[in-house]
Amino acid sequence: QVQLVESGGGLVQSGGSLRLSCAASGRDLDTYAIGWHRQAPGKAREGVAFISASDHTTSYGDSVKGRFTISRDNAKNMVYLQMNSLKPEDTAVYYCVAGRSLYGLRLLESESRGQGTQVTVSS
Repeated sequence: QVQLVESGGGLVQSGGSLRLSCAASGRDLDTYAIGWHRQAPGKAREGVAFISASDHTTSYGDSVKGRFTISRDNAKNMVYLQMNSLKPEDTAVYYCVAGRSLYGLRLLESESRGQGTQVTVSS
């Protein structure tokens, strides 16, 4: 199983940027798709961004396309989420997630999930 630890959350003004990091550990990490889900109070969990294991294909939720960028460094076992042009509606707890397929992660299925990091965007 994969263990995931997020960092980089915080408070930022609308229009600002943050970079989230996800440190992964465990076996066969380079066979897992990794991504980010988020959940705001009173709202359903939402898929944010995902990156495949093999060819680093990326996929984004409609609400973040063009503003967020996901990347991974397999040598360092790290995944990053660069978030630009942040909006108050991006406020949520962001969870790093891992699974066997990009498709599964998009369906909000995951084999592992981190503890989450809070992102708050003020207006």
